[in-house]
Amino acid sequence: MRILLWHGYLLGGTGSNVYSRALAREWSLAGHDVTVVCQERHPELYDLGGARVVRPDVGPYLPVFVLDRYEGIEARRLHELGRADIQRFVDANVAALRELLPADLVFANHVLLGGPVAAAVGAPFAVKAHGSELEYSLRGRPDLAAWGRESLRAARAVYVGSAHIREVLEEVCGPLDRPERVHEVPPGVDVDEFRPEPRPQALAALVAEARSDPPNPGNANERLPDEGNAERLAAFLAGDRPTVLYFGKLIHNKGVHLLLEALRGLDARAVIVGFGDHRRELEALAAALGEDVLFTGPLEHRHLRHLVPLCDVSVVPSIFPEAFGMVAAEAAAGGACPLVARHSGLAEVAAGVAEEYPPHRSHLAAFESGSVADLRARLGELLALTPAERLELQAAARRAVVARWSWAGIARRLLELAVVV
Repeated sequence: MRILLWHGYLLGGTGSNVYSRALAREWSLAGHDVTVVCQERHPELYDLGGARVVRPDVGPYLPVFVLDRYEGIEARRLHELGRADIQRFVDANVAALRELLPADLVFANHVLLGGPVAAAVGAPFAVKAHGSELEYSLRGRPDLAAWGRESLRAARAVYVGSAHIREVLEEVCGPLDRPERVHEVPPGVDVDEFRPEPRPQALAALVAEARSDPPNPGNANERLPDEGNAERLAAFLAGDRPTVLYFGKLIHNKGVHLLLEALRGLDARAVIVGFGDHRRELEALAAALGEDVLFTGPLEHRHLRHLVPLCDVSVVPSIFPEAFGMVAAEAAAGGACPLVARHSGLAEVAAGVAEEYPPHRSHLAAFESGSVADLRARLGELLALTPAERLELQAAARRAVVARWSWAGIARRLLELAVVV
């Protein structure tokens, strides 16, 4: 098939970015002709399996759902932009996609603005709904919700990552025509990239990757790893103290503050990976834990594949609904026990992992959302396990991911559903 994959943003750093590049890679490796239309300025940094990348000139503004800084363009919240600016962005992307026709399928991310872009191209299209646009921009804004619903009318398929996001889509946008076209297909995990690794090898490889990071004096660029990470990680992860990991955005809704509060009184160290406007506040909160917390800035998969096997538990403490617990599934594949807040798409990941756990350990996959006390209790139980007991859980968590969420199967399933009319 000739596939045009539209993603209005970058190819690294956040869930939908990783989702897009993973699909491009899997479809390309499966023999499809794939072109990615996005705003990534450095596609050479990513393995796309041979997919081509096109970056259209969309004007001065990038409509986003959560504010970040982007190279060469000003990000503004979708719901705060005027309709003329939004339409300019849509028109520029439609023109870029039409230049690439013919295509068997246009696959677009995000109900807005992926839906309007794909619908206007004039080729068969499918849309992947993510939680970000639904929760941060469409909810409570009837005009945007109606536009999103209308743009999906002619889609061959609409994908949601979980039952939770199906409910949110209908709640925010209203009932869709032909609901049988809405398919639950979770995101995938590269189970070959994320896999357990012997500790000495993992630490050496992590440090080597950190040494290859570009300079970031004074950590001025929040999208780059912190300066000096190689030495800092080598020192911090020396020895075999119990280690807890968080990786994701450093914004309030991700609940990292709950994790830092829960760590008080536990004999553990924590690595906090990511960027966002909450970082300084989190660093101040972590000061009470002394030298037991290390902030690294954002890391890519090339780092994380080696960092995860060095950690005993990976916590996803979000206090806001999540479409799917991608980071929890990646951590489980890599050999860290996932511990997630029990809500939305995270609860579905926890349920899948818990099914593989021994019955008397199944409660250790999730904690009560927003509860520091319950998070501390579950963390304490996990960290108190013997090495053999923890290895048993880690192996079970990986089995769950391999069986349910490997990328090759997910990518194939998406195309199968899109070609059935």
